[in-house]
Amino acid sequence: MADRRLTRGERNCDWIEAHCLIPEGRFVGQPVRLRPWQRKEILRIYDNPARTRRAILSFARKNAKTALSAMLLLLHLVGPEARPNSQLYSAAQSRDQAGVLFSLAAKMVRMSDLREYVHVRDNAKQLFCPALGSLYRALSAEASTAHGLSPVFVVHDELGQVRGSRSELFEALETAAGAQEEPLSIIISTQAPTDSALLSVLIDDALTGSDPKTIVALYSAPLGLDPFSDEAIRAANPALGDFLSYEEVRNQAESARRMPSREASFRNLVLNQRVHQNSPLVSRSVWIANGAEADIGAVSGARFYIGLDLSSRNDLTALVALAKDADGFDHVFPTFFAPAHGVHERAQRDRAPYDVWASQGLLTLVPGASVDYGAVADKLCEWCDDYDVAAIGYDRWRIDVLKTELARRGRELPLIPFGQGFKDMSPAIDALEAELVNGRMRHGNHAVLSWNAANATTVRDPAGNRKLDKSQEIARIDGMVALAMAKALAAREASTASPFVIDSDYQIMVV
Repeated sequence: MADRRLTRGERNCDWIEAHCLIPEGRFVGQPVRLRPWQRKEILRIYDNPARTRRAILSFARKNAKTALSAMLLLLHLVGPEARPNSQLYSAAQSRDQAGVLFSLAAKMVRMSDLREYVHVRDNAKQLFCPALGSLYRALSAEASTAHGLSPVFVVHDELGQVRGSRSELFEALETAAGAQEEPLSIIISTQAPTDSALLSVLIDDALTGSDPKTIVALYSAPLGLDPFSDEAIRAANPALGDFLSYEEVRNQAESARRMPSREASFRNLVLNQRVHQNSPLVSRSVWIANGAEADIGAVSGARFYIGLDLSSRNDLTALVALAKDADGFDHVFPTFFAPAHGVHERAQRDRAPYDVWASQGLLTLVPGASVDYGAVADKLCEWCDDYDVAAIGYDRWRIDVLKTELARRGRELPLIPFGQGFKDMSPAIDALEAELVNGRMRHGNHAVLSWNAANATTVRDPAGNRKLDKSQEIARIDGMVALAMAKALAAREASTASPFVIDSDYQIMVV
């Protein structure tokens, strides 16, 4: 009886094991023996009936991501996937990172029979197969341009290091591959820390299953697990106990347990969770736990409190309304404004998809090069006309311009100056944190507000009081500032019979 013909994926696995040697580490020089989980992912890539266009493999660090990338690269450079005169690239965010993949692939070539077919060009970080004319080159985001290329195969190494939702190098390579009949992009990376990051956007879209040509394998510890448990660690580390030392990872877990300052980094790098390493005000798991949809009908008869962070006129302005329902849940309704002019440039600067959010109705783009506070005044008046707004807390920055707009409309609204220093913001943060930790908030996972939440970190004074850190140039937190103010006003009225008094200068003061 004839043997069954190998599938494309099986053939590729066999070629890797026949020609690739382990390039470094304690098993250096030994033939590669693909682990079941590695073989499974390779089969998913090459035996996909829809013909894979993009494959995303995400797991924790030290699970041989780059080595696997090097094997797939050689498969397309000189193996059964190679095409005559083809261009292959790997892309990384820095020259050093770009050199890592090239170095591993070059070592595999020099150690094996592949050295007879492949020339290693160390200075240019290139591998060339003269018989086929196939050429591989390592690129970094520091390269001046990637336009004019025509890649048939690309490895995006550690794409999670891209902080924003766009990468010029990624876009250039992906669009350039369109000239090929069946190009393939491989993304191998630990997760990015935020939902708005490029890798997160790609993973979330792939997980919907809407594009059969895109496959995703996400090895990540579920947020509900004890982060220091073996179950959580194994979920993100398929090589644990094999070529990844169990004892070493356990030591890292115990260190993070003892020192909370290390927990965020441990969660991101070892558990492959979307957790910002700078320890945000609210953890991702807590934020998601409060992500039920806000229901305006459930709070239509309640008193509303609004926080307003005007920021600079050419940046993001946040208006966040909050009201409590009969069951004690705070329902959160955010509105964000930004100038329409230059929105694409600001999206790149802030590493946030402002244009996409605008198309989804999550961000209001105001005509012009700066936010017209008339639009903000109209929205405030709309809230006050439709609902019982008890107070509108504001940062004093440029409030006079807003008051002028309100005066033009003949409106007097319950405006309250709200300090941004430790004295006023510390109790506001405490009140907001208490609601979130106890799961008593419903913010609907609004994308812009969630991005702000992931960016929000605090600083402390010597007495231990906290305020939100506004020092970061591109990490926008405007929505969280507004939410904290709204929550503080609601908490103030809940603890005081009549907390707000209008003074003679059309300002409302807290007494």
